[in-house]
Formats: sequence, C-alpha cells, structure tokens
Amino acid sequence: MPRARTVNLLGRRTELTVMAEGIAALQAGTGGVFAVEGEPGIGKSTLIDAVATTGEQSGCTVLRGAADQLAYPVPLRLLLDCLDVTQHESGPRPVRPAELPQARWPDPARSSETPAAAAEMILRLVDEACAAAPTMIVLDDIQWADDASLDVCRRLITNATHQPLLLVLAFRPVPRGPGMQRLRTIIHSRDVVPLTLGPLAAEAVRDLIADATGAPPGPVLSELATQAAGNPLYVLELVEALVREGQIRVGQQAEVRTPNGAVPKSLSAALASRLSFVPASATDMLRVAALLGEHFAVTEVSAVLARSAIDIACDVEDALAAGVLVDAGSRMRFRHPLIRRALYDDMPTALRSALHREVAQTLVRTGAGPQRVAQQLHAADLAGDHWTRHWLVETVPVLAVRAPHVAADLLRRELGHREADTRDQAQLSGALAHILVGTGEHEEAVTRARQALASSTEPADRAGLSWLLARALFSGGRNDEAVAALEQALSRPDQPDIWRARMLASLAMFERAGRGALDAADRTARQALTIGEASGDTFAIAYALTDLWLSHSVRRQHLSALACLDRALDTVGTASEHTDLRAYALNARIFTLQNLARWADAEETLRQARHVHLGPDRPDDVTSSITAAVLMFWRGHWDDALAELNSMDQSISAATYRGLRERGPVWLWHGVSALIAARRGRRAMAAEHLREGWLRPPTESAADRENTDFLLVAQAMVDEQNGDHRRALSHLAGLLDRRPGEMTLVHQWLPALVRVAHTVGDGSTAQAAVDACRAEADAEQVPARATAAADWSAGLHENDPVRLRAAADHYRTVGVPVELGGALEDLAVVLAERGDTSAARAAVNEAVEVYGEMEAAWDIRRAEARLRRYGVRRGVRGRRAKRATHGWEALTPTEHKVALLVASGRSTSDIALQLFLTRRTTQTHISRILAKLGMSSRVEIARAAFQRDPGAIPADL
Repeated sequence: MPRARTVNLLGRRTELTVMAEGIAALQAGTGGVFAVEGEPGIGKSTLIDAVATTGEQSGCTVLRGAADQLAYPVPLRLLLDCLDVTQHESGPRPVRPAELPQARWPDPARSSETPAAAAEMILRLVDEACAAAPTMIVLDDIQWADDASLDVCRRLITNATHQPLLLVLAFRPVPRGPGMQRLRTIIHSRDVVPLTLGPLAAEAVRDLIADATGAPPGPVLSELATQAAGNPLYVLELVEALVREGQIRVGQQAEVRTPNGAVPKSLSAALASRLSFVPASATDMLRVAALLGEHFAVTEVSAVLARSAIDIACDVEDALAAGVLVDAGSRMRFRHPLIRRALYDDMPTALRSALHREVAQTLVRTGAGPQRVAQQLHAADLAGDHWTRHWLVETVPVLAVRAPHVAADLLRRELGHREADTRDQAQLSGALAHILVGTGEHEEAVTRARQALASSTEPADRAGLSWLLARALFSGGRNDEAVAALEQALSRPDQPDIWRARMLASLAMFERAGRGALDAADRTARQALTIGEASGDTFAIAYALTDLWLSHSVRRQHLSALACLDRALDTVGTASEHTDLRAYALNARIFTLQNLARWADAEETLRQARHVHLGPDRPDDVTSSITAAVLMFWRGHWDDALAELNSMDQSISAATYRGLRERGPVWLWHGVSALIAARRGRRAMAAEHLREGWLRPPTESAADRENTDFLLVAQAMVDEQNGDHRRALSHLAGLLDRRPGEMTLVHQWLPALVRVAHTVGDGSTAQAAVDACRAEADAEQVPARATAAADWSAGLHENDPVRLRAAADHYRTVGVPVELGGALEDLAVVLAERGDTSAARAAVNEAVEVYGEMEAAWDIRRAEARLRRYGVRRGVRGRRAKRATHGWEALTPTEHKVALLVASGRSTSDIALQLFLTRRTTQTHISRILAKLGMSSRVEIARAAFQRDPGAIPADL
C-alpha cells in the first residue's frame, strides 16, 4: 500500500520561494497579489494550502475560501465564507478571526441595502483585519465564483499592495465568463505576480511516485506515468489505482507486476474507482454531501440525514481515508470535482430532485440563508410544488435583494406552472417585476408587472404594482407610457391615499423629466404634497418636496428651492427606511447652495451627505461622488475632483435612485473629467473621455439634456484647441436652446460663449448669450451666481471693465477660482483694448496665478496669446515654478491629510469617515500618495512621515 499522503510540493520550489518572499514582505507591512493559474489537478490547491499554513505559522491572519461549481452561485458567497460571515437571528457576523468586529448582513427591507452594500461590508472587514494584523486572503477555484465576488476581488487587487494584505487567487484557464474576463484584465494591468503551474518535470514525477509508493519507479511504471503528462493529481491517481488493484510490487523499485495490467483509461475513471473502497453507509453520506456542493458543512449533512455528527463521524473518516474528502478547515471538500460529479450523476434524476427538495426543507429548518435554500430548489426543478411556492412567496423579498438572478429564475419557473392560485400569481409576478427593474431588464419587467396587475384584486397591491409598472416604463425610456400608466391608476377611486400621493409624486417627476411640462409637474407635486400630509406618509411628503425643489430650481427661484429641501430633510429625519431619499435631498441641497453662491455652505452639506453615505451597511454612492466632483471643479480643487471621479468603477453604466436608471451621472463623470483634461492641455485624455461620454447619446428629454453640458463645453474647448473656433461656437451655442423644464445652468457657460463668438466675429450670438444670461439673473430671487455671470458676459461684450471687475470681485470673495480666472482674463483683454496696459498686465498676472494653482496650462497659454496681440506681456515675474511631481511637495492638501492619517495607523474606512470621503476615493488618494512618494506600502508612508515631522501625525483613535 502507498504511504499516507503528505502535502507534496515536489517540483514547485520556485513558486514556494516566490510566495515565501511575499509572506516576508507582508510581515514587513507590504502586501501583494499572487495569481496561481493551472489546469485541474496541477497542484494549485496544494500550493496555496502550503502557503496558507506558512502564513499562519508566521503569525498572519489567514482567511480562506473556495468557490463551488454551481449553476447559480450565491452572490458574494465566496467572500462571506472566507470571512466566516454567518447568519444568526441577530444578523450575520464574522466569527473568524476573533479580532474582527461584529458585522451584520444588510437588511433587505431597506431599499439601499443590496449586494453592493454587502460588498462594502466585506471590504470594511478586510480593511479592519489588515489594520489589526498582516492578513492573507487565499481564494481557490475562483473561476466558479459569482460576479459579485469577482468584482470584490478586483477591488482587493487594487488595494492589496497599499496595505498589509497578501491576496492569493487560484483559478483554472477555463471557464472564462464576463466576471473572470474583467478579473484577468486587472490582473494583467496591475502589479500582480503570475504563477502559472505547468506540468512537472520528469525528475519531479519520479520523486512523486517514489513518495507515493516508497520506492523509485521502474521503467514500465515510469512509462505508464507519462500518460499523466506531468499532472501530479493524475500521476498519483494512476499509481494508487494500480496499487488498489494489486498491480504494483515494491522492492528496490516500484514496478508494474505485468506489463499488460489494467490501467485506468481516464482521470474520471481513476477518481471514481476510489468509491469502490468506501463502505455503503459512507457512500450514502457522500451522496447527500454531493447535493450540497464541492464544499459542505458536516452539520448540514448531519441535519439532512437526521443523524448526529457523532453518528456520521466514522463515515467521514472513511471518506477521508479513501481520499474522497479532504479537510478544508471549518468545512469538508471533495478531493476533486469529478468525484462529486460521479456521485451526483449516479443518482436517478427523480431521486435527485426529491433529495434536493428535502435538503432545501432541512436547510430552512436549520436556519440556513435563503440563497442556500434557493440553490437547492433550483436544482430540484420541481415547478408547481406547493411547499416550494409557499416558501418562495414568503422569502422572495429577501431573496430578491441577496440573490436576484436565482430568485428571478425560480419565479419564472413557478409562473410557467399553472397550478398557482390567483393571489400567488400576482405576488410572484410582482416580485419578478421588482427584481427585473433592479437588474435593468425593463421590457420583461413591464410584462410581468402587467401580469401581476391582471391577477391582483387588493387596492393597495394594485397601487404598488401600478407604481412599479410606471417605474419600469420610465426606466426603459417609455416616458409617455409611464405617465399614462400612472394617470390610469390614479383614476381608480379605491386607491389608498398613501399610494395616491406616491404615484402623484412620481408623475410630477415624469412630467418634468420627460415632457418638460413644468407647470403640470408643479401642480401634480403640490397635489401629492397635500395628500401626503393628510395621510401622514413622510416618504410621499419628502418626495413631493423634491419635485417642487426641481420646479423652483428650473425657474431659478433658489431660495424657494432651498426651503423645499430643508423641509424635506426635516420630514424624513434620520429614519433608516428613508436613507436614499435623505441622501438625494442632501445632494440637491449642495446644488442649490452653489446656485446661491454659498460655496462654503455647499461644502458643509457635502460633509453631511457623506456622513449618510458612509454608514456601515451602505455602498459607495456614485451620485455622491459626481456631486462632490462638480463642487470641487468649481472650487478649483481639480485633483480632488479627479480622485472622486477616478474612484468610480470603470464598468459603471448607470446610477440608480428609487429604481430609476439614469445616464446623467455617466455623462457628468466623463464631462467633468474631459473638461479638466482639456484645460490642463491633456488632449489625448480629454478625447478619450469625450469618446466614452458620447457612446450613450442623449435624447431630447429635459433629464438627458441637463446632464450633458460639461461634455458640450469640453468638446468646444477641444475644438478651440484644434483651431476650429466655429465648431466650438456651434457646440456652445446649443446651450442657448434651453428647453421647457430643463434645469441646465446655462449662465455658467455663457461668458465662454461670448468670448468664442467675439473670436469669430459673431456679434449676434454674443448678444444672444448676454440676453440669456440677463434673463437668468433677473429670475434669481436674490442676486447670486447668474447675476455675476451676467456682469461678466455683458462686461466682455460691451467692453465694460466696471462690470468685469464686479464679477471678478464676486468670484474672489465667494471663492470660485475657476470663474475668477476667466473673469480676470477677459478684464485684462478689455483693459488692453482700452489702452490701459498697466492694469491689463496686473489682471492677467492674477489670472495666470489662479490658473497656475489649478495647473490649467491651456488657459494660461490662451490668456497670454490674447494679451500678446495688444503688446501686453506678463511683467518680469518669470516663469511660474511647476508643481513638483514626486515627493512630499507633490502631494495635494487632501493627499497630505490622508498620508498623515495613514501614518497614524488609521484604516481606509476610518480615514474616509474623518475626511468625509468615500472609501473608494480614499483608496485612490492612497494610491496616488504611494506613486508620488515612490513607495509600495503604508508602512513606508508611516516611516517617512515620522522622519519628516512626528508631531504632525494625529494621535491614534
């Protein structure tokens, strides 16, 4: 018989050495990423098991997980298992390692808490683990992982080298689904150490056989072993199959008894042959385990068999001894997926279905999560089963949040079966429609919502379904149909007042966003407000007030708009069920305060909004990052604006609020990025953002048009840089056509339109811009931002330095350098035209200083060229010193604060909370700090900071 198998790493010395160096670096505070790739059986699991053991012996926190080959893997199951986040009555919590704080699975009853929120929880736990001790995360078979887990892995790859985190990912060359393709892309583009395991060399194969048999192989056995093509698993299975069949004799050499002895024809046959040596009771236990997946808990098998863990202990030991199972920490694992598949396929289909259903029922009784139960029911394929349908009706609200795709598939299956009663049909169709709106499958969502309405009889149910139908229609771009659906629902006399108020609030938004019918939207919103107040529904009240905020903002009645928002915020308070609406109102308040030129107040409101968004169970919010970036753009903090924008996942295609998928944030993201790049003279980057931004062309709706102004202005600036001033003018002139109900703040761009119009000699367009700006200023309830823009535009067009100085003084006082620089540049030109060379030089010098702080290289070149025509040059100050690109002097003020907090040992989450940043933005800042300082870890930042100025480092929490 062969020796008891030990961890065998023959032929992997190079890989072990490289990974040992990674562990040593981890202990010194520098993380990293290893990507271990190879075919099945090549030794990936053995290698990473050995590395994990070394990490544990070195004092590192080691978190391990492995994905299962399942048709519908539970979202984030790989990472949740890795962190031991388990479900209890009080909510899931991590139970390993002991240092990790309590964590609760996001509550599905709250609309904001989705798998994205759970992903943020996971990242926070990893962050805190790293702050406590050097941490290893070892993930095996990730080719089977769900996309949500793979997306978290992508973010961990980005963060790993910046903190004491060693991430080890093991996977096969295939399959290559979209999630794995995205992961592979980031692996190839980042500082990841690839470890591709190839076939063992002949010498290593001989050593492996000797280790298994106790003697070096003879020539016949060596020749037979070549069938394994250097795959260590296949080598061992071939040899051990021969041993089990009595075909090996061991002396000075291990040799085949007869050259014609039976040799397994395939790896599957060799692995399956192990089962013939397992007792019948252990085989029964293994069949149940096979239903649970490649990895399973002994307690689950025990519950399904209605036997105690002690009763099945002997069966587990027999399976371990036969090499069918291996110990995987808190769980057991089949030694190879083919063993599990052989057991699984050996069961008749009808028996397998019945067993899956029984397993599902047992999992429910033992309190397992709904995702695990859903997997079993999906595999059972028993549509029309009464118990299954009842469980689904009861559980779908939770399941839809945590595993929407498997929930949708189960619902489709049940709806395809005709035995469900009418109420069940309505509930299931409505639940499916709700899921499909969230996943962006709007056309089917419309169909399912209508099916639910056809079967529903309760007024409250019908009202909710009508609201859902309208959302699906609007999100799918069918605005007129959405309005018609709400109007039809509102015509029913039996509508509950709460739903009537909510539907009216949605209708007001649709009327404004799609049709631009501002007066109608205003009337509808006021009606919603009245009914909402009478029914006491805080959501409807606040929703209607945000509609009125929009109406006032479009009319430039910013004080009235602010009053609506403050009342809405008071109404929702801090109630957790209205967190999304509160966040929306805070972002809107930032916008309104900008319009009132109350920039410091806008920044304070941003901090309040970030406090809401940085709750422990909330994902980073795209809209919050966009809002912050726009604010920072106007305040001249362009590096901070770009940090906000660059922190956003490059795969983003939409932001969601109340189930409405909007493209606006995408256009703003690329528009702000393109405009900063263009003004800094980075034309290639600007062109790339413009290309990406225009991939989704806007419609003529007010909601679309009002989010594309940054893109239009950036496009005009690129045209201007290319010498095509008329094309630039045509882009800017499009802003003059502000459609009914459109929010676009055209006044902030009209001075640039006047300047370009003068360049091409188009006086009529310049005058039109001045008139439009004056109209916006006249609409303001108090003189604010539009009034300053009107002074600027008119001063440039009418050659009036008094009005230009008034505009510049306003921008200097309120602190808007972007507009201050432009007003000073135009003032300098007007003064030069009037022959006041000295004053012109002073104005352009100040403009260039302002531009220089923002690194607006293109603006500086343009200002100098415009003044040069009048013989005005920038005095004798000499060239402005360029900002350092490396070292501590290259850090922005925000980066400097982040660096000091890193040096004090704060985690990414703690830094984000203290500086009112998102976690992703904070990580982006840390990445930039490391690049500018030429460092690779937080430990190096801390060391350098202490050497520079220990007193500047904040005290630890």
